[in-house]
Amino acid sequence: MDKEQAEPTTHFGYREVPESEKTRLVGRVFRSVATRYDLMNDLMSGGLHRAWKAFALNIAAAKPGERVLDLAGGTGDLAAAMAVRVSDRGLVVLSDINDAMLAVGRDRLMDRGTPRRLTYVQANAESLPFPDNTFDLITIGFGLRNVTHKDRALAAMSRALKPGGRCVVLEFSRPRSPLFGRLYDAYSFAVVPKLGRYVAQDEESYQYLVESIRKHPDQEALKALMEDAGLQRVTYWNLTGGIVAVHRGYKL
Repeated sequence: MDKEQAEPTTHFGYREVPESEKTRLVGRVFRSVATRYDLMNDLMSGGLHRAWKAFALNIAAAKPGERVLDLAGGTGDLAAAMAVRVSDRGLVVLSDINDAMLAVGRDRLMDRGTPRRLTYVQANAESLPFPDNTFDLITIGFGLRNVTHKDRALAAMSRALKPGGRCVVLEFSRPRSPLFGRLYDAYSFAVVPKLGRYVAQDEESYQYLVESIRKHPDQEALKALMEDAGLQRVTYWNLTGGIVAVHRGYKL
């Protein structure tokens, strides 16, 4: 009799865990940090995350009348901005797998006056509950590195895009300068978890977030993954020396 095959493993930060456990563990991280997520982003990046998102929005170039899906949309920064750009003739779907993050985002945007063209869906990026050829634009900001099977998520995005539609990925990446990379690592590991301890009362979750960045594919590897998923004309832009990159690909 064949021996029962061991369950495949994947990384959760620097730990190896069963694939079936990663979604639960990532979910626990974001439920823990949801209420302090925006404040921590400002503190960790010195406010730079706002400039990174603004650049990604310009690359995404949402237009009036378009249908847009923002995956792992968290507290709704990208979705809210794109809802303005698509106008009342368009639609933006703010989606996140994590119920706590989606609730914080929904409440925050409702407090600001939610546009009628913005709606909310809890969904797993690996198995999107939308028909083929639904969206003109799909974005995912600082969320792809937390997905267990990035190839499946990118394939799902490609499937859900209309022909001619575009996919934009905003994510941490690899600094281009080795010296800058060492300084960035020193800051990340020494400062970010401590901020998590004192501000979010959760050092462990921010240790995971720092580690997850190092396990994410670099610029060229992510470009190849997007091309393997069926996206074409994939290009990317490095921001802040490569700490962050914006990738864009088209479904042709």
